[in-house]
Amino acid sequence: LEALNNVVPQMPQQTKAVSLDPVAAVETDMFDSMEYKTAFMNHVMKGAAIPAKFTNEVTKTTDVGAVIPTTTLQKIYEKMENIGTILPLVTQTYYKGGVSVPVANLRPVATWVAEGAGSTVQKLPLGSIVFGYHKLRCAVGMTYEVSVMAYPVFERYFVNAVAEAMVKAKEIAILNGSGSGQPKGIFKETPVETIDVGETLTLANLVAAEAAEEDENAVWIMSRKTFVSQVFGMTDGNKHPLVKTNFDIAGRPEYNIFGRRVVTVPAEYMPAGIVGALYNLRDYVLNNAAGGMYTKWYEDNETDDQVLKAVDLVDGRAILADSLVTLATGA
Repeated sequence: LEALNNVVPQMPQQTKAVSLDPVAAVETDMFDSMEYKTAFMNHVMKGAAIPAKFTNEVTKTTDVGAVIPTTTLQKIYEKMENIGTILPLVTQTYYKGGVSVPVANLRPVATWVAEGAGSTVQKLPLGSIVFGYHKLRCAVGMTYEVSVMAYPVFERYFVNAVAEAMVKAKEIAILNGSGSGQPKGIFKETPVETIDVGETLTLANLVAAEAAEEDENAVWIMSRKTFVSQVFGMTDGNKHPLVKTNFDIAGRPEYNIFGRRVVTVPAEYMPAGIVGALYNLRDYVLNNAAGGMYTKWYEDNETDDQVLKAVDLVDGRAILADSLVTLATGA
């Protein structure tokens, strides 16, 4: 406009350059930087110390564990969810250890009332549960071939190694953990009813268990060997197959009995004498107290070898056991 009025235009004052890159505007996670990922890979493969700027300066670098890079840790948890059968079905929380967490002991019940009349206000009694710090660790073995490859290749091998070991340990604890130094397992709780079975499961046993189960969200839990050898071929009184089979998007079979999902696990997951059970796995809480895994080197006293371990702090227990129905042998 000034130029149109024969006035020499004034140059605008110089301003500070502002980045319009949305990525640059987000605060970066130092544990997800390429520099840290490279340092972590060298730490795992060669035992190299993590640079001081990524560790607590108060403690010695050799005394602290290495935090698993954020994206890699997310992939480990995703892998665990994909390969686990019990783990994806339980309730997972992230409370700090030692904190008293309120837990509802009873479920509210709706009641019918006359028009214009009120209903008794139902109080929901609350108990509390305190999660501890139980250290779960697994040894991680990586080959030399992986160490000379790029980080994405190393990450894939590392994720698979940690996830498979962690899933097995957690799922065994969820079902059969002693509660001492580890989570308390579902089968350590007192069932509402136990169905005595003989040497093999029968249709009558399954019907009796179904009749005792009042929770619509409960699932069947049994070892794959028991399911395939004793249950899969069962027929009802009309010679119709008892087990119904569906297939998921990936083409994997999903089984159900009386409309309930069947969750099969390795035989070693099941305690001695228990051949099957019904339980609502959402009533079991697995608490991850650390907020993330880390790695640390230790020396095997028997072999004097340096071994890398992945460590997680976990606790868990059934907050409700009123849906637990077990099928057990006479022993």
